[in-house]
Amino acid sequence: MQPTSVPGVTVLAPAKLTVSLRVVGVRDDGYHEIDAEMVTLDLADELTLVEGGDGLEVVAAGSGLSVPTGDDNLVRRALAAVDRRAAVRLVKRIPAGAGLGGGSADAAAVLRWAGCTDPAVAASLGADVPFCVVGGRARVTGIGEVVRPLPPVERTYTLVVPPFGVPTAEVYRAWDRLGGPHADGPNDLEPAALAVAPELAEWRDRLAAATGTRPALAGSGSAWFVPGSFPGQDRVVTTTQS
Repeated sequence: MQPTSVPGVTVLAPAKLTVSLRVVGVRDDGYHEIDAEMVTLDLADELTLVEGGDGLEVVAAGSGLSVPTGDDNLVRRALAAVDRRAAVRLVKRIPAGAGLGGGSADAAAVLRWAGCTDPAVAASLGADVPFCVVGGRARVTGIGEVVRPLPPVERTYTLVVPPFGVPTAEVYRAWDRLGGPHADGPNDLEPAALAVAPELAEWRDRLAAATGTRPALAGSGSAWFVPGSFPGQDRVVTTTQS
């Protein structure tokens, strides 16, 4: 890893929040088709890239799971996808494993840095990466690769992030096992996520009691959110970015 004092280019990698998510089908290859509204938040990771260097340094600046730095890291995969080399210092503020698109946001930041706007390249890295490249507010369909921008709407959300993650693939497998349930709330994955990680309910109920509002699950979890600003312990208040 080159010394972080070497001048580089610093880019932000904003989190995404899935405001609503319907699972509308399953393809022959097993991937699930969705119809979702996603928004960009002002909660963001920060990447400093020194072109021509090598190595990935991760600085934990928030809660959540640890972030591996091996070849499976989405920053490394994004650099490989655009055939570029860089030393990267990644300051993590988006909690890992929370359903807020942290890894996807980091990959999208690398693509923007490299000037890559090819949706196929973004989709090859993950279902949330195409939205994270575009950002703002959008309707997202297909398996995540179809991003249709929507007019920006200023909103504030309060998040609570448990100290554990929920694997997305396990949640979708549980959704299949449960017969493809449609949730009463805005996120069809909520029943499946609760089946995979029943301890999510404690954090949902904690946020509900503090705010008087029924929380929704962020993507496949583990974060819960409500609209509005409710500062407090274990909560993150964040706003949308257009």
